[in-house]
Amino acid sequence: MTRAYSEDLRERALARLSAGETTRSIAAALSIAPSCISKWKRRLAETGSLEPGRVGGRKKRTLSGERADWLRERCRSGPFTTRGLVAELAERGIKTDRRAVWVFVRAEGLSFKKNGSAG
Repeated sequence: MTRAYSEDLRERALARLSAGETTRSIAAALSIAPSCISKWKRRLAETGSLEPGRVGGRKKRTLSGERADWLRERCRSGPFTTRGLVAELAERGIKTDRRAVWVFVRAEGLSFKKNGSAG
């Protein structure tokens, strides 16, 4: 995985930009992409900092907390399909997909089994 450019490099690039040098000439001199300079300039204007943003990490699970409690109870209350659960979650304003529901159901040890009369 690549690392973020140093804050020193970012400061030098923006100092040259402030001095009137073009983005392309700065990029060529520092061996970086011109888009980096534009993004750093925007980042400084928006946040007041040149620190690199957070890279990687995990997204918070959509199906956690109260949502997970509701889904557990729903699965235990009667037959279900992942598609049906996704639709029920959507009715409750929770946007998710079938795979996320499937992973949740598997992790919780809940069963998709149909009853014997199904066929």
